[in-house]
Amino acid sequence: MFLFISGGEIVFILFIVIMVFGADKLPEIARGLGKGMRQLKDATEDVKREIQRSAESQGIDTDFTKEIKESVEGVKDDLEKFTGSVKRKL
Repeated sequence: MFLFISGGEIVFILFIVIMVFGADKLPEIARGLGKGMRQLKDATEDVKREIQRSAESQGIDTDFTKEIKESVEGVKDDLEKFTGSVKRKL
């Protein structure tokens, strides 16, 4: 699910982009968007690492976030198993 956009809406958006910029500019636009998304992801990772490093230097225990993440993943897996069995029965 990409920001709650369906397939038909994506096709419509692509059609508008092609009409406005032209088909020859589409690869250049996609490349630019890809680079921008990559830079955003890298910046986010850098901020996470800096926060982690700062917390560790201050003696703050950050292992609790790993435990929370594992718990959330476990609940998510259980929910997927449950909904899968419900879907099969329907």
